[in-house]
Amino acid sequence: MFAFQDARNPTPECERFPGLAGGLGACHNRQMSAASIPPDPPARRFQEPGWFTRNVFNRAVRGLTAVGLSVAGSRVLEVQGRKSGQWRSTPVNLLEVDGDRYLVAPRGDTQWVRNMRVVGGGRLKLGRQTEEFKATEVPLEPRVPILRAYLEKWKWEVGAFFGGVGPESSDAELLAIAPDHPVFKLD
Repeated sequence: MFAFQDARNPTPECERFPGLAGGLGACHNRQMSAASIPPDPPARRFQEPGWFTRNVFNRAVRGLTAVGLSVAGSRVLEVQGRKSGQWRSTPVNLLEVDGDRYLVAPRGDTQWVRNMRVVGGGRLKLGRQTEEFKATEVPLEPRVPILRAYLEKWKWEVGAFFGGVGPESSDAELLAIAPDHPVFKLD
């Protein structure tokens, strides 16, 4: 009945590892083994987009960006899948701070973030222009001014994902949320 259970520990893995997949996913994953469960599953935050965002807003932004109209700095990000190798696309906000360019993941540890960590780059599209890039993830402390700049520009759009922290927040407050919002510097 459970994905993993043994005589020594009859508790199913979804109860033994509540941080793993929200406590439920492990019970439904029939291919998971005890060896594949990390001893301390990392805390990963991801806010799933709702139906309206996925089916209306993102499609509208992607469509406008595809014809060359940037919505408040939007681009279409394409990153190869870390397992499939297929190109995946999503609209993103391209941020420029002091001549450097960044991608911020307001929803947290998204699929594009996971793919970017593995493949180390991707493509940005605006209309017919396609720019290939390499990217490196920014460490926590240097994220603070980048997150502040990001929120100054796009709080109206993404503020709900930052738990009440805004551009006027202290450095300590921004540093506290930095682990939940990966940032990549484009090289």
